[in-house]
Amino acid sequence: MRNLALSCLLLACISLQSCKKNENTKQADAAKAEAEKVVSTQCYKAIYEKDTIDLKLNTLKNGKLTGNMVMKVTSSQKIGEITGEFHGDTLFADYTFVEATNKSVKFKNPMAFLKRESQLILGNGTMQTTMGVTYLVKDKPIDFDNVKYKFSTVDCESK
Repeated sequence: MRNLALSCLLLACISLQSCKKNENTKQADAAKAEAEKVVSTQCYKAIYEKDTIDLKLNTLKNGKLTGNMVMKVTSSQKIGEITGEFHGDTLFADYTFVEATNKSVKFKNPMAFLKRESQLILGNGTMQTTMGVTYLVKDKPIDFDNVKYKFSTVDCESK
């Protein structure tokens, strides 16, 4: 009889503990969703000769940035998503995109933007690929002076 009572008590404790874990998971999911809420949206456009880049950045509550970017460069068009965050006045981001002519292959490139007043300047940095991952080399400076693309703020189009 005593073993039966101990078994029931042990089973009750385990079930209460699993309910508490489920509650903690729900709270963590709610906190994550709250941190990923968009607090502001800003749109930019860069034009260089016949090239045009449209950029839409959403600032999330947790300080990170997400958005969309469409690059119409020479004869190609790249459409994709951008994610990143500011370190000081520099936005370090990853651009995941597909080319309009071949949507079955995804590419991912690192990018760095310098924020000067209301402009974003796309920098030129040395990239390196290791084991299939491309990144900006940390020991090499990023050039923000001799660049093609300087983004100015524009009104966001509602779609």
